[in-house]
Amino acid sequence: MAADMRARIMAGDLTPGTQLPSTAHLVTEFGVSNTTVQKALAVLKAEGYLTSRQGKGVYVRDRQPFRVEVGAYFPPAPGGYSYELLEVGEVPAPNEVAGALGIDAGDRVLLRRRLLRHGGRPVEVEWSYYPFELASGTELARSQRIPGGAPRVLADLGYELQHLADAVSSRMPTSEEIELLALPDVPVIRQFRVAYSHGDRPVEVSVLVKGSHLYELVYRLPV
Repeated sequence: MAADMRARIMAGDLTPGTQLPSTAHLVTEFGVSNTTVQKALAVLKAEGYLTSRQGKGVYVRDRQPFRVEVGAYFPPAPGGYSYELLEVGEVPAPNEVAGALGIDAGDRVLLRRRLLRHGGRPVEVEWSYYPFELASGTELARSQRIPGGAPRVLADLGYELQHLADAVSSRMPTSEEIELLALPDVPVIRQFRVAYSHGDRPVEVSVLVKGSHLYELVYRLPV
């Protein structure tokens, strides 16, 4: 029952703000007991899909998933995207990052970790890694926001981005991700992204994490 209703909410068949039918109606519709209905509703409330209004009933959450366009950089704008810089520094390359950059695990890389918001709401936690010899001494190594974002800096260095490759998966969030993204008990979408310059040279590797319950990814691909 919870899976069916979750799918309806994600598809928009149960629109934001809609009041659910009575428990008796749901018992008949799904052919289950009253106890099962209550358990299913409790699961969906914990996941953020439903809300209770005292004395009024149970309602579908007040908004549809926000569709995040897949891109290298979103320009900040009032009421739109904004960035909070959480960390900048030299770190040992994690195994999968090292593999994507073609270096040894533990080699030095530059990390920029950020929180992406839209309309003030947290959307995504980003860990972006750069080859140390490429990024050291540039704007990427400074603990401040970068006008035009990392793609502009990379282009200025002669490494204009040519294409991105995303590997998309899901998992349960870490405690840090739960706190930063204000997540209920839901999995997260994880994008492992490699950005390539000319000659298929990898110049940036990013791990992008966002809640699965309120966000969808939109890819626009040539046919």
